Amino acid sequence: MVNRGAVILRYKDPFVKWIKEADPVKDSSEVSLARANEERTVYLITDGDAENIGRWIRENHGVLFESELEGWYTDESMWPKKRDLKTFKEWFEVECHSVVLDTVGGQIFDDEIYQ
Repeated sequence: MVNRGAVILRYKDPFVKWIKEADPVKDSSEVSLARANEERTVYLITDGDAENIGRWIRENHGVLFESELEGWYTDESMWPKKRDLKTFKEWFEVECHSVVLDTVGGQIFDDEIYQ
């Protein structure tokens, strides 16, 4: 067991609506809620933060919001201006997992450090 928790954000309808509206080529019609949620980023957090996920989300929603937006469009001018906690809760469902098991057992590396 690893001393981390895991957070996964699942998109809600308003996020998918933004994907489609922001698309400069307007070819995102195939992006459905189910399809947008097929591959999700897993954010590792401390096990203490996993026990207080509400507080952690309040403190980190801005960074999470921007990370998810950037995953779709890197041009920040395309991002919605309103990215407060209320909007975050309307756009994302938060899954928090307090038990994370490392089934590999080997050393964990940060790819950015070893490039």
